[in-house]
Amino acid sequence: MHLSLQKQITAIASFSENEIETIASCFEYEKFNAKEYLSSMGKISNKIFFILNGLARVYYLKDGKEITTYLSSDEGFIASYSSFINQTQSFENIQCIEDCEVLSITFEKMQFLYSEISNWERVGRILAEQNYLCMADRVLKLQMIPAKEKYQTFLASAPAKIIQRTPLIYIASFLGITPESLSRIRQDIS
Repeated sequence: MHLSLQKQITAIASFSENEIETIASCFEYEKFNAKEYLSSMGKISNKIFFILNGLARVYYLKDGKEITTYLSSDEGFIASYSSFINQTQSFENIQCIEDCEVLSITFEKMQFLYSEISNWERVGRILAEQNYLCMADRVLKLQMIPAKEKYQTFLASAPAKIIQRTPLIYIASFLGITPESLSRIRQDIS
């Protein structure tokens, strides 16, 4: 198993060497190019991705406009969780912002691990809880916090790679502000 994935899951729960080997066998290494899709709107999202190296975003379309809802980079998980959990068509796209190397696990293999390794349920629960908290926090911030404060919070909490390498148009969309407003805010705080 790749060391960074092992570190992430063993921070959540403990596993025997045999269990680690079983878990590792359920993940597949994949490479994607910048702009390529890990998952597409209208299709069932059948995988959760662990980014070994790269940068990706989740977005949906509203009135022909892309709305970024999540950004992830090295050692982060990314998925269209609602589609994955319910095995229904996704309303989101997951797109690589830059070339990505990932480890992916299918819905079927997640179910297999749930049935075979009791502590794996804890991993699934924690991932689902983190996803929920991220979404709830984002909704709250979009509705209640002024634009400048949203950006400052983003700068304080997002990984450096996301801040430095994500195009500003995606960051503005993620924060729920226009690119022009983001440019003014950046000028104000620099």
